[in-house]
Amino acid sequence: MAWFKRESTEIQSSDEKRVRTEGLWVKCEGCRQIIWKKELEENLNVCPKCDYHFRIDAFTRLSLLLDDAAFSVEDEKLSSTDPLNFFDTRTYKARLQKSQNDTGLKDAVVNAEGKINGRPVIVSAMEYSFIGGSMGAVVGEKITRAIERAAAQRKPIIVVSASGGARMMEGVVSLMQMAKISAALARLDNARVPYISLLTDPTTGGVTASYAMLGDLNIAEPGALIAFAGPRVIEQTIRQKLPEGFQRSAFLLEHGMLDAVVHRRDSKNYIARALDFMAPRAA
Repeated sequence: MAWFKRESTEIQSSDEKRVRTEGLWVKCEGCRQIIWKKELEENLNVCPKCDYHFRIDAFTRLSLLLDDAAFSVEDEKLSSTDPLNFFDTRTYKARLQKSQNDTGLKDAVVNAEGKINGRPVIVSAMEYSFIGGSMGAVVGEKITRAIERAAAQRKPIIVVSASGGARMMEGVVSLMQMAKISAALARLDNARVPYISLLTDPTTGGVTASYAMLGDLNIAEPGALIAFAGPRVIEQTIRQKLPEGFQRSAFLLEHGMLDAVVHRRDSKNYIARALDFMAPRAA
């Protein structure tokens, strides 16, 4: 008898290997390199090789901005109706239901209260994965409520935009939100309460044309697309090739549309310093 025992080894199929490694690696849209997902998350979802800023969800954003990732959520029960009985390839109600199931949210913005470096603030963070972060009646109402709460409590407000613009499924009702929020911001300005607008990738359409550009301080993340009409629409309209980096945050900063471009790792401290300048805390 042999003094050793040969153990049989099973050869893993390619399908089994794929299942075990699925979701562990991410391809960067900037440098096209493959990144270990854990390393990406530890780097605040910014590519460690080229600094490309990946899109993040509203709750991750709130956790990065607010002290100890602690905050309370407000106005979370508001939900859109279907005022136009809209349908294209499927009904608007079905789109709403799917987005609600996928994100766990009622609509495309989260209102939260917390602290930034010890200062109480109100934050409205948009959720792009909810119908492209589009602005309908609920988004308009929630941001307006957050602004009015900021004025009443004299707390600074930060709005984090990530949106494809006004929600076409609600027609003129969605367009009315531009004026509604802008009017609330005018009242906030009269109350002399600071408002900081943080624009992330992408911020387009009616959101750009209203509250995203009305901050006392307008800042953006590196590489963010910020526009009213997207570059493809413009190229098709004027039939000309646009300049390199057109409508990206660095281009807008260079042309006076933004006050600063701030890396994600620096955004919390940058906002805290700006608020200390705009509304110094009592000793």
